[in-house]
Amino acid sequence: MYVKKAIVGTLTGISLFSVSCKQNPDQAEATANWDESNSFYMESTLSYQTADFEKIKNKDFKPAILEGMRRQVEAIDQITANTEAHTFENTLVALEKSSALFNRVSAVFHLLVGAHTNDEIKAINQELSPKFAAHRDGIYLNEALFQKVKQLHDQQASLGLTSEQARLLDVYYQEFVRSGANLKPEQKKTLKAINQELASLTTQFGDQLLAATKAGSVTFTKEELDGLSSTEMEAFKQADGTYAIPLNNTTQQPIAASLNKKEARQKLFDAGWSRTEKGDDNDTRATLVAIAKKRAEKAELLGFKNYAEWSLQGSMANKPDQAKKLMDQLSPYAVGAATQEAKEIQDLINKEADPFTLTAADWDYYAEKIRAQKYALNLNEVKPYFEMNAVLEKGVFYMAEKLYGITFHERKDIPVWQEDVRVFEIFDEDKSPIGLFYVDFYARESKRGGAWMGNLVTQSKLLNQAPVVYNVCNYQKPATGQPTLLSPDEVITMFHEFGHGLHGFLSDVTYPTVAGTSVSRDFVELPSQFHEHFAFLPEVLTNYAKHHETGEVIPVSLIEKMKAAQNFTIGYGLTEILSASLLDMEWHTISSTTEIKDVATFEQQALAKYGIDLATVPPRYRSSFFNHVFGGGYAAGYYSYTWAETLDNDAFQWLLDNGGMTRENGAIFRAKILSQGNSKPSDEMYREFRGKDATIDAYLKMKGFDQINTFKKNDKIDTKI
Repeated sequence: MYVKKAIVGTLTGISLFSVSCKQNPDQAEATANWDESNSFYMESTLSYQTADFEKIKNKDFKPAILEGMRRQVEAIDQITANTEAHTFENTLVALEKSSALFNRVSAVFHLLVGAHTNDEIKAINQELSPKFAAHRDGIYLNEALFQKVKQLHDQQASLGLTSEQARLLDVYYQEFVRSGANLKPEQKKTLKAINQELASLTTQFGDQLLAATKAGSVTFTKEELDGLSSTEMEAFKQADGTYAIPLNNTTQQPIAASLNKKEARQKLFDAGWSRTEKGDDNDTRATLVAIAKKRAEKAELLGFKNYAEWSLQGSMANKPDQAKKLMDQLSPYAVGAATQEAKEIQDLINKEADPFTLTAADWDYYAEKIRAQKYALNLNEVKPYFEMNAVLEKGVFYMAEKLYGITFHERKDIPVWQEDVRVFEIFDEDKSPIGLFYVDFYARESKRGGAWMGNLVTQSKLLNQAPVVYNVCNYQKPATGQPTLLSPDEVITMFHEFGHGLHGFLSDVTYPTVAGTSVSRDFVELPSQFHEHFAFLPEVLTNYAKHHETGEVIPVSLIEKMKAAQNFTIGYGLTEILSASLLDMEWHTISSTTEIKDVATFEQQALAKYGIDLATVPPRYRSSFFNHVFGGGYAAGYYSYTWAETLDNDAFQWLLDNGGMTRENGAIFRAKILSQGNSKPSDEMYREFRGKDATIDAYLKMKGFDQINTFKKNDKIDTKI
């Protein structure tokens, strides 16, 4: 996952000011509290203008953000007041430069909101969230500004623009229209109120989920945790002798795969499943229903049938039916394979002394037993070869050097937001500097769940900015003195987020609005998922996978086992993500008048509607803790992971067909995908890279679905997406 910027990067989200020179209370507060004592008063003097976390204080954020908003409004007033003929330079370039302070401060603020928050930051975020929405509306619903952009767009053919300038103009114009610039004045007033309410509600959902996940930590006795190693247990031990297992943000809790006691597995699953449904302040159900209905109201006001239709404008799918088409193509494969997998697990359970009916809580545990039986592969046998820093430095960085010629040098002199964060300077093949890369890997109470990428500084030739990028994960920190050993899934997560990072720091465009990851949601996961393939590519794997104690390279026999088992429980994995994607789509195709009496009932009916309601395979995220959708930027867009996965498999097949992990192939992918940002439409960019549209053929082949007897021989499937 990555941190989604607004499609117009320099106008990223926020201010309570209408576009007017008249000072209001917020402007007065900004003026009164903005002085040299604020850490953001002057631009950073650190390398790449990165943030100086040693100087930044919580109290600096609000006045600096308000001042940034004020300056942007002032700059836009100057654009609209300009009586000279509209030009690309005095309109769009001026817009690109209008939010320098605001972007500089908000980038740091939103990093800390997600990765290292506290009560003071949460309170500031709650207060500013509706102002963020109002500021954005003050820009995109500004009639005078829109008319200037529209006139340029109407005259585009005669302006002599470069291809990137033409794309920037299209992006601005489309976003103005998408944001309601063509609405009548009273409708704009209503839309502003809806946007502010939604900003508050989504912030509330995120805060509730973070608190619920923290409070949901499950206490066990030593006996209940039978199956965990002594080293693993030591990381969870409490002062009173009990053990506290923190919850992952997903439905399934990975540690359950090691718990021998059925009661312990069920206890952990139930705690995660119901964490946000306890009827207390952390119960998210009323909040998410309010968000879904308010989004529907917004879409209807903008002239769309539902929120998904409005949201998917400009995406590769473009329409909800097109996104559903892909999921409909894949769901029979997923359900068919998952059903076979469940039968295999049930057969194993039936052979035990005390058999029972398989539940979702038991799946991972028995799947690991079958993995060990079928492939002689035990995950605990693999993890000693996946030491976290080795995966990063000898795996991820090694891959980047082989493909793109870039190298990394750790910087100990750059201040960080938390002591475990590491910083690396990136250099190109000719030794010229590219930017900075931060990694923040360990879980903590101040961090939300999941993994993501973001920018502290966005690449831009116009602003003479080099990229400053960060990756955030949630790996369990071991007891003092112990190594951090990752599971195969956690290794893949690191390669995934680094793929987003590459998209950010190999960006090579002029205008920040179209830089890096500022692409459609169903394209943004292509770079991240493409780079997942290299995690277990033998050339990369043998470079980093060395036993943390002996230094022994992972044995060929173990690699062969991993390869044989690579598509193990593929039906489960695809079913859980498709069910979450369809659940997301169902929430965002309701009308504003749809009556929703019970969230759980809505979920059950939605999954049954699509024939993907397997009791043993719950959605990857339940609605009540689906942060991507109700707290993040993936509303009506969770399908994009699967959409992009068809692209990444198609792209990786191209790489395999053309010689594999070579500098030549890396140069092509860098030039045609990673460096381009949003300077071209996503479908056009992909066709220029691949020479054709993607199909699901490579996906089916690489996932092993072509070997699964799910369809009759005369069944047909449309493989073009």
